[in-house]
This record gives sequence, structure tokens and C-alpha cells, in this order.
Amino acid sequence: MPAMSLNHYTINARDLEATKKFYTDVVGLAVGDRPPLDFPGYWLYCGGVPTVHLVGPRPENESISDAATDPAKTGRLDHIAFACEGLKDMKANLAQHHIKFDERVLPRLNMTQLFYYDPDGIAVECNFAAHETPAR
Repeated sequence: MPAMSLNHYTINARDLEATKKFYTDVVGLAVGDRPPLDFPGYWLYCGGVPTVHLVGPRPENESISDAATDPAKTGRLDHIAFACEGLKDMKANLAQHHIKFDERVLPRLNMTQLFYYDPDGIAVECNFAAHETPAR
């Protein structure tokens, strides 16, 4: 049985509120419905789908804070990518939030990618269609 789609990814946030603010204000996700779990967290929605789950500290699991500072605890995650619209607006939003980013244009495809980091050091990639890439 092959996988059919990405369901979600979870971030054990060092600062739950700062990470939520980053993903809503910068990336453009929306806080949505979350089951009444017995630990703090948020489900963040992308296009109506709960794509990013944020988990706050859980006293019964001390390794969460270790995992946030030691990638070997949970494996090596390089980056998370989103399909996006509004390249010009996103660049202005990143500048407004004083977030440094790397801009790349893919050869042949002419699509623009913006790379930047969330509060927990996870790289975020935003991909914009070729029609949004300025002529060079």
C-alpha cells in the first residue's frame, strides 16, 4: 500500500506561542480545530488541511526539550516546503518581520523559491510558480 499524501508534520516547539505566531503571521497558516488533547498545542491549517501540528512541553516526556536542541533525538529534518502564491507580498512580509531569506530561481522551471528558518531552526521553503518570477 503506497502512501497517498502527506498528512501532517509535528514540531515540538521550544516556545509554543512564538512558533504559532511565526507560522500564522509569516507563513500564512491558520489556527484551526484541534481535538481536546491533554497537552498544549495547536493544529495549523494550510488550504483547509491540518498540516502543521505544534506541541508544547509535556511534563511526562522530558525528551521533548532535548529533541528541540539535539536533532539526533528525532532524526534529521532538512526543510518543509509549501506551494505558495504572492511572491512580492511574501517578500514584503518577511522583510516586515525582519526575517532573512535566501531567494533562488530554479533553472529551466523558472520558479522562485524562498528559504528561511522558523523559531525552532527548521528551514521553511516557499515555492512560487514561474509566472510570479520577475524577468531577469
